[in-house]
Amino acid sequence: MKNERTLFNPLLAIICALFFSFSNESLAQTKAVTFTAKNAVYLDLGGNAGQYAFTYGRVFHQKGKLKLSASAGFSMWYQGSGSNTRWLPAIPVELTAFYGRSNHHLELGAGVTSYLGSSLYFDQETFETVDKVVFGAILPVRIGYRYQKPEGGFFFRVGYTPLINIPIREGKTWNLEPRFAGLSFGKSF
Repeated sequence: MKNERTLFNPLLAIICALFFSFSNESLAQTKAVTFTAKNAVYLDLGGNAGQYAFTYGRVFHQKGKLKLSASAGFSMWYQGSGSNTRWLPAIPVELTAFYGRSNHHLELGAGVTSYLGSSLYFDQETFETVDKVVFGAILPVRIGYRYQKPEGGFFFRVGYTPLINIPIREGKTWNLEPRFAGLSFGKSF
């Protein structure tokens, strides 16, 4: 039994040394690069913008491979038909967390998009339909891929972005739109 212990200790020491040498080497190669280009301007198509938006985003926190970003955009949505055509504003705001060590990242996020929309109401006194501008909001959720270089340059992201309609007006209910995606491209600096 004493011989088994003396043979086991050197073998255990060799295995531990090999394990720690490989793990230290792999950790040194996967160290995350610090982002110096924290700002981005880009065009959102679909996604949290609903239709499209011109957006500004900023990385406000980074620690290792994890970065946190906030963004706000502006859009004008076309609504109506014929003589009742309107262009109404929408403002998407989003917080995202993205994880990766250099250019390629997994991105998770959520936001709120407030907008003005048109809605038809039936006036029970005059028996006429009335076209009104009303306030609305949606909650977009994001899971996707983000390409952004730490030193700046071309910016790209694509994601699955289901939308949850918020029942702000009377008679409306919570509504999930699961078939939605988004694409963004622009420049980080």
